[in-house]
Amino acid sequence: MALENKNNGAGVHYFADVNNNPFFVKDNKNYINIVSSKQLNSLQDVSVLDIFLSKDSIIEPHYHPNGSELTYCISGSATISMMNIDTKEFQHYRTTPGQVVNVPQGWWHYILANEDNTHFQGIFNVGVPEVVFGSDLLTRTPADVFPYAYGIDQNLWKSVISNVVPTTVIGPSSKK
Repeated sequence: MALENKNNGAGVHYFADVNNNPFFVKDNKNYINIVSSKQLNSLQDVSVLDIFLSKDSIIEPHYHPNGSELTYCISGSATISMMNIDTKEFQHYRTTPGQVVNVPQGWWHYILANEDNTHFQGIFNVGVPEVVFGSDLLTRTPADVFPYAYGIDQNLWKSVISNVVPTTVIGPSSKK
């Protein structure tokens, strides 16, 4: 039995090491690794984010336009908060090891670590998950749009978002 053979020789890969595929790294205690169909071409409708957080770190508010996410707590504790797009109300779930939360496609959500050494996985029903981050919506929308839409002063708006770092992913941001 050839246990070391990780591919079938025809260019299709059946093995990947999630530890060798960083998606985002804030520091050595707060990082996300990924395995999608880009890393493992035999995957079709599944991908995984392997997420590590320290206490009070947050996966910034975001949504996935192309798939749902099943979050599975491996160790530590995280609160997964999501806005029901039908009722516009937030739901908050404090998870501990072995518990899961399903975040439906397109739902605005964020994840806050309640303990150090929190480890969980985001499992998606798509080969490559897409993500839209809140920091990008705030910083990349033209500076006059939000003031115009909501009747606020444009200079005040610019001041409010001046410390928001685009594509924060894991916050709080180190920029002050």
